[in-house]
Amino acid sequence: MLPWTALGLALSLRLALARSGAESGPPASAPRGDLMFLLDSSASVSHYEFSRVREFVGQLVAPLPLGTGALRASLVHVGTRPYTEFPFGQHSSGEAAQDAVRASVQRMGDTHTGLALAYAKEQLFAEAAGARPGVPKVLVWVTDGGSSDPVGPPMQELKDLGVTVFIVSTGRGNFLELSAAASAPAEKHLHFVDVDDLHIIVQELRGSILDAMRPQQLRATEITSSGFRLAWPPLLTADSGYYVLELVPSAQPGSARRQQLPGNATDWTWAGLDPDTDYEVALVPESNVRLLRPQQLRVRTRPGEAGPGAGPAPTQLAALPAPEEAGPERIVISHARPRSLRVSWAPALGAAAALGYHVQFGPLGGGAAQRVEVPAGRNCTTLQGLAPGTAYLVTVTAAFRSGRESALSAKACTADGPRPRPRPVPRALTPGTASREP
Repeated sequence: MLPWTALGLALSLRLALARSGAESGPPASAPRGDLMFLLDSSASVSHYEFSRVREFVGQLVAPLPLGTGALRASLVHVGTRPYTEFPFGQHSSGEAAQDAVRASVQRMGDTHTGLALAYAKEQLFAEAAGARPGVPKVLVWVTDGGSSDPVGPPMQELKDLGVTVFIVSTGRGNFLELSAAASAPAEKHLHFVDVDDLHIIVQELRGSILDAMRPQQLRATEITSSGFRLAWPPLLTADSGYYVLELVPSAQPGSARRQQLPGNATDWTWAGLDPDTDYEVALVPESNVRLLRPQQLRVRTRPGEAGPGAGPAPTQLAALPAPEEAGPERIVISHARPRSLRVSWAPALGAAAALGYHVQFGPLGGGAAQRVEVPAGRNCTTLQGLAPGTAYLVTVTAAFRSGRESALSAKACTADGPRPRPRPVPRALTPGTASREP
């Protein structure tokens, strides 16, 4: 076994080569797994929005290699009760699945997303529904951002079971909550897109889905406040090499932990970790037969919980939001002008009233974001200097004495307006002439 100093140097070199692309590996294996699309089909979505989302999902699924022994896809609607449009294995080609998506009908009813997520958990792991054990699981949730029941707990159960969660929000909803619900890192798994611009992310999202389905994918399961289990398909054998695992807290890159495992290992459990903390994980296959790329993953441990009979844990409890710290419940956009919008919201009330609000806004199509501070006691502001006929993402964040923040996001559009007229250029006066006053 190599000394840790030499092992750490070799690991750093391998990771640097992988990031630079200097190290080549075998071609990626064909994707294989179970893919579920979860569509908001409730009455909170207009018929036009649903038709655009339906076309978007059809474009996503059409080129996918569906079939026996490869990918399988399923479509589930969110409504008063979840409804399966088609189960895994029903369609053996992407084109057939696309036709089925386009033929689906909006279910209407309430937006019981939490109930649908619990149902999705059963379907993703039920062989009776066509699901297969031991293959990657991916959930793509397309939503308008709202739900009539809690989303966090059932979504966390899915992620704890190793499901990779992608979220596409069409412009409304709590950005912070959706970021927490998506798989980490959120910048890869959460998309805020206007319903008319969904086609922009089709290629990128499809590529991310296929990456999550590749057999060599390193994944984290059984995530708790103090540890998690890593699993990966067999890449080596006991005679062909060994693995090196590295675990680094994102906020403390110098505090690395490493573990060497035999080539026939396919899992490892990290324990004794800090709650509510991001960790960077690297799996490095060291083979004497062929070169294999390192795999990397970011995992966040769950917030701390006191065990049975345990005393109070102030440091862990402080990380949890107090029930009274409820931020803005709804955002109202009014007085839309070509270059301004009025934003108002239901204020935080009670013992934990907010110290103030931050209103951040920026164009949905990309561009610099701006921020306005609103003092406590006020629950509205007017955003100025906007572009005419432009969609903006507006996020209102309430700040509390505990240091916690609670945010809600909404989409807003300025009115179309005429282009500013150029100012007339005054004529130059020739020497000896004087201007005449009207």
